Amino acid sequence: MTQDKEVFSQHISQQFNAELEEIRTQLLEMGGLVEKQVSDAVTALIEADGKLAEEVRQNDRKINDMERKIDEECMRILARRQPAASDLRLVISITKIIVDLERIGDEASKIAKRALQLVEEGQSPRGYVECRHIGHHVRKMVQDALDAFARFDTVQALAVAREDKVVDQEYKSATRELVTYMMEDPRSITRVLSILWVLRSLERVGDHARNVAEQVIYLVKGQDVRHIGLSNMEEVVKD
Repeated sequence: MTQDKEVFSQHISQQFNAELEEIRTQLLEMGGLVEKQVSDAVTALIEADGKLAEEVRQNDRKINDMERKIDEECMRILARRQPAASDLRLVISITKIIVDLERIGDEASKIAKRALQLVEEGQSPRGYVECRHIGHHVRKMVQDALDAFARFDTVQALAVAREDKVVDQEYKSATRELVTYMMEDPRSITRVLSILWVLRSLERVGDHARNVAEQVIYLVKGQDVRHIGLSNMEEVVKD
């Protein structure tokens, strides 16, 4: 069920309306940059593009600054406006979502670091197909989670949570194959290990996207769905 954004936008104070809309907009801007960071980091790895990898590393500072700015604005709103009900949930959700977005940015920076190492050491003999596939998958999860937040769409948020299970399976399968390859060719260990760390970072991006989706469900439904499992989450969304 999609909840109309107007539910979160009707107040006596037009200034309060504007403040809430501004932090929503800032979060979506931060999310757009984070999503691009994931895409660029994977591209830098696959194309051995050291310049792009360095850009990803530099942009991580911008993401950190955005998190601090949004968090400070949320704290100011809590102190001055003392919001209640849905408005309070909105501000709380934003403070939690930006933490996950910042951590996605950290994972993208780690991938970029591995890309730079592989530019110097020589590309890994295996794992790029898996990185491209899982990278595309988790980037889409981030995009969909942000879209669910923008539209207060719990159905789409639930779909993101389901996709995290798929990513976990893909990650485990890719890891098994690469470990087997390293055992068969010990000379490849150093470079293939770098790919394994990249895959681990991508799997964590999926985890953070799921966290964002869970906050969307909390925001709309008013119920904390962390740690309750998919089947229980589905029941919350149905209600």
